[in-house]
Amino acid sequence: MIISGLLKTTLLDYPQHVAATVFLGGCNFRCPFCHNSDLLEGGSELFSEKEVLDFLKKRAGILEGVCITGGEPTLHRDLEPFIRKIRELGLLVKLDTNGYRPDVLIDLCEKKLLDYVAMDIKSGRAGYGKTAGLSGLDLSLIEKSVDFLLKNTVPCEFRTTVVRELHREEDFKEIGEWLSGASAYFLQSYKDSENVLTPGFSACSKEELLYFAGIVAPYVPSVSLRGVDY
Repeated sequence: MIISGLLKTTLLDYPQHVAATVFLGGCNFRCPFCHNSDLLEGGSELFSEKEVLDFLKKRAGILEGVCITGGEPTLHRDLEPFIRKIRELGLLVKLDTNGYRPDVLIDLCEKKLLDYVAMDIKSGRAGYGKTAGLSGLDLSLIEKSVDFLLKNTVPCEFRTTVVRELHREEDFKEIGEWLSGASAYFLQSYKDSENVLTPGFSACSKEELLYFAGIVAPYVPSVSLRGVDY
């Protein structure tokens, strides 16, 4: 388990809960707009599992949950025992995932080890490989994760980071139809930084994001923006 970062307190990463966020290194996607590009190849181990668990134990009276993100957490063989140790502290667990390892996601959910799942939807089906930066992408793996989460087995949300150069109106029509009946969908505004894998991208305006949200809204009861000042 490569633990490459720890955000000790957040009110944003786990909806309606005070949480800590643990960043795991390594990812099976190469999204060109990724802002955690330093984690893609595994990153540096900055914290041991014991250090993180000791911190969580000390803060268990303040924190309500832990968000496990990446990179892509489902790549780690020790993910399940790590989650079990967190839950033994009485903390909720939220998992961020790209959904490309559906068997891991489904197994964790069926074992009731996850309290919340946030799955990235990179684009509509037609543009998925391009936005994921993965040639030969097996879309059926993404579809398996989406289909499972749409059964509402575990509280969840879907989200798309919207990039002006990569997304079009048609993508959101596809996404809306694909996620029909989902409990929550968020359009996240792209944020440029020095860690972006491929420089040169830009964010859409708030008006454009609201327009895209309106395309998805007939299919998903709750559609919202993130990273945008209202």
